[in-house]
Amino acid sequence: MPATTVDLTVRNARVVTENGILEGGVAIDDGTIAAIGSSAGLPDGSTSIDADGNFLIPGVIDPHVHLGRRDAGYPDQLRIDFETETRGAMHGGVTTVINFVEHGDEYLPHFESFVEVGEANSYIDFSHHFVISHEHHIDEIDGLAERGAKSFKMFFNMYKYHDIDIEPCEADRVYRVLSKTADIPGAIGMFHAENAELQREQEAAVRASGAHDLRAWCEASPNVAEAMQIDHIGHLTAFTAARSYCVHVSSAEGVDAVERAQQRGTQVMGETLVNFLINTYDDELGVWGKISPPIRGERSQQRLWAGLRSGVIDHVGTDHIATSKEDIEMGEGQYGDHMWERPPGLQPSLEYFLPMMLTEGYNRNRLSMQRLVEVCSTNTAKRFGLYPRKGHIAEGADADLVVVDPEATTVIDDDFFHTREPRWSPVHGREVRGLPTHTIVGGELAVREGERLVEPGNGSFLPR
Repeated sequence: MPATTVDLTVRNARVVTENGILEGGVAIDDGTIAAIGSSAGLPDGSTSIDADGNFLIPGVIDPHVHLGRRDAGYPDQLRIDFETETRGAMHGGVTTVINFVEHGDEYLPHFESFVEVGEANSYIDFSHHFVISHEHHIDEIDGLAERGAKSFKMFFNMYKYHDIDIEPCEADRVYRVLSKTADIPGAIGMFHAENAELQREQEAAVRASGAHDLRAWCEASPNVAEAMQIDHIGHLTAFTAARSYCVHVSSAEGVDAVERAQQRGTQVMGETLVNFLINTYDDELGVWGKISPPIRGERSQQRLWAGLRSGVIDHVGTDHIATSKEDIEMGEGQYGDHMWERPPGLQPSLEYFLPMMLTEGYNRNRLSMQRLVEVCSTNTAKRFGLYPRKGHIAEGADADLVVVDPEATTVIDDDFFHTREPRWSPVHGREVRGLPTHTIVGGELAVREGERLVEPGNGSFLPR
């Protein structure tokens, strides 16, 4: 039986559960969901929210963020990013992030610092993926898994000809990593899939033509460069009886490759990014739209939406980074001719993730509200070992919840953002329809109608 009085009650909501949408609300006590039911049947709360007939959904889980970028320095930039970027995430209805840790040193000696920096500065719960960017990282997989980090990313085989501190990753390394993860319950190999040889050839030809817009950037790493690597991943995954997750699938051909692997019974999962779903290379974004792999054309965008509906693509993330306008424009402005020199990356996408999925997914009838919740929360919780604690509304689950008004509108501009850098994004100037009105984190009302009510340092590391 629910307590006579609880910490927080949400009433008059359309509660989105795995079993359907219920009219009523939830009672929250001691950080977890204590009861779900009709509004009249819920106990009183010390804090009460009237959802005004809006949706109540589980908090969004972003499986793909980059806090404390590898070239910006650990741990100082990690500390800054955890505070500023999770603040924006919370305002946008994202209540959990999984961050990529990446550098050339050994990870295990610094593992506790990655946890401590996050817990001291984050507004929301978090976990970590680890990038296997050097051969010696393979020896750390077992130790990382024992500490609750069970997802390991490889760049296969992109960036092997770039002047960055990532060792070339070919089939032999993929085989060694997947062979290890196959023996660890819940472990998964993650892949950035672009073929470096084809990309190098195509980029040279495109650059020689003098083109330097987003279409040129796409042509420099064509759709087939992604698909051929995903096909390769599928075969290696089957050979090792492992589990693989293709991050930021961007193209129609990439979706088809994921589907081919799945049809053979191979455990290959696909993730796409919100910006691949809402932008094309015809948008006049200049360098603000540069990401790797590239934003594609409308045909690929429509195939990605179809893949989300069918279940071929089961996850959505952001690939969020925090980069200043000055760094991204390199003194040349948004539309300069420096497309080839500017580092790839989109931001501050954590905060517009949910509003854009509501705008372009739910409100354009591309996704039902239940499917939106699945691909933005539930499936990610299940895939990365956070379920049933996270990702759904059920008694005993963490009370990470968002009230969503599907009709609320605003324009995305500098004032929209609460992250470190609000002055640029690939969606500046766009109107959204569908916004979070209240964000509840760990049972505490954290954001109410745009007002932040909590301080940083409340987030916890989630071992998986």
